[in-house]
Amino acid sequence: MLKIHHIRNATMVLETEKDVILIDPMLGDQGIMPSFTLFRHKARKNPTVPLPKNANLILEKVTHCLITHQHPDHIDSKAVAYLIKKNIPVTCSTKDEKAFKKRGLNVVQSLKYWEQQEFLGGTIEGIPAKHGYGFVAKPMGNVIGFYVKLPNQKSIYLSSDTIYTASVDKVLKDYNPDISVLACGAAQFDLFKQLIMNVDDILKFVKNTSGKVIANHMESINHCPLTREKLKEILINNEVINNVLIPEDGELMIIE
Repeated sequence: MLKIHHIRNATMVLETEKDVILIDPMLGDQGIMPSFTLFRHKARKNPTVPLPKNANLILEKVTHCLITHQHPDHIDSKAVAYLIKKNIPVTCSTKDEKAFKKRGLNVVQSLKYWEQQEFLGGTIEGIPAKHGYGFVAKPMGNVIGFYVKLPNQKSIYLSSDTIYTASVDKVLKDYNPDISVLACGAAQFDLFKQLIMNVDDILKFVKNTSGKVIANHMESINHCPLTREKLKEILINNEVINNVLIPEDGELMIIE
């Protein structure tokens, strides 16, 4: 049995009988960061919502951390302080290892794209991710997704902040993950194209996976306009809602 706690934005916790894995922790108070857009979407300080009330209880149990990239909505200064204080072992991309170690994190494992390594008795593989359509992907920097298979658990694909690429397609069709986590906020700055999947690509992702999709990265950062309600409506209209879970902040999903 796998317990998946959705915390906020991309922050989630995978809990097995043995391990409690924190993913992309943004733990700062509401409004601690500046607005990410000024005119395309309403200017609001980030995060736009507080951590759920049960977050601290869940965080007390954490034994490991996965970080997909360096952006502050995936690893903020509060999370860095927490990880250092608890000396939590961290797994990340080889491209981020040096920067994270410099910040004081206990990086015990780093992965290249398409590299598989042992992980908590199972395996983890680094999956390429592309953070944006067109030109904007370059300044957004490197991102890594993870494909994780833990003993006696469903396989899980953490796609991270990415558009739909040949690599994403390969994982969905060749690896057949039981669970895929998809950033669905349709994030976009004042300039340039979207930073993560647009609605057409979200639908393509859902249609091309044989497993369940968990939608996250919504309603917590001001440059993510796609709401849970709107996403639900789109999925219903396209008759694919049955494959998708859209958790609220603090919600627990139990995957048998």
